[in-house]
Amino acid sequence: MLYVVTGPPAAGKSSWIEARAKPRDIVIDLDRITRALTGPGAPQWNHEPIASKVAMRARYAAIDEAVKHLESTDVYLIHTMPSDAWRARYQRLGAEIITVDPGEQVVRERVRAMRSSSMERVVTRWYRHYGGGKSRPATAQSSREW
Repeated sequence: MLYVVTGPPAAGKSSWIEARAKPRDIVIDLDRITRALTGPGAPQWNHEPIASKVAMRARYAAIDEAVKHLESTDVYLIHTMPSDAWRARYQRLGAEIITVDPGEQVVRERVRAMRSSSMERVVTRWYRHYGGGKSRPATAQSSREW
């Protein structure tokens, strides 16, 4: 099964996957890929342009390969804001699309506490496009210490 996990930055998408994925499952997470491709001491959420570009290419390759194996393993894919074209592709693959959204106030608090200020724009864009009743939270998460 392909699980596409969406939601704003710092919503808990990775935590949602950590609570469900088994060791043999495939997890495609751009943040994890970027960390794997950058040197020691790089920030946990690295958005340097070159690192991001290389990681994105690796992510596309991982998606292309992983979907070939859906009959034998589950694939968890984090895609914060999939376009209509990506959503259509995921639907053709029979994906279950999950939105993790603990609420805008919680997300903004988490972003202020642990992410760069540039993520505020991504949060605003996510809620403008997907918020306002368009998304249904997968979890009713309360805020927690990160």
